[in-house]
Amino acid sequence: MSQEPADVKPKLNLQIQYEGNQVTVKVKADMQFKKIFKAAAIKFNKEEGTLKFTYDGNRIQEDDSPAGLGMEDGDLIDAFLEQLGGCRCITPHSETR
Repeated sequence: MSQEPADVKPKLNLQIQYEGNQVTVKVKADMQFKKIFKAAAIKFNKEEGTLKFTYDGNRIQEDDSPAGLGMEDGDLIDAFLEQLGGCRCITPHSETR
């Protein structure tokens, strides 16, 4: 009598690329990207929250999952430094009299 294996969730190998460097992370298909982002930050020696991630040109959110985005084994995620909007402050010229 053979036993059927317990419900095993398949794992995916995802490639994350940042500034020409590439790492592979092994994840569960239903894992939230928040955990994946943290692991990538450690691997790229960056502070958590300083990188943004895109897949097929679309921003990945922390509560997304690989399964929810239709990812498959070997898919590539691009990482970029998070750039917050800046302000160009114009100061009025002081008049001399």
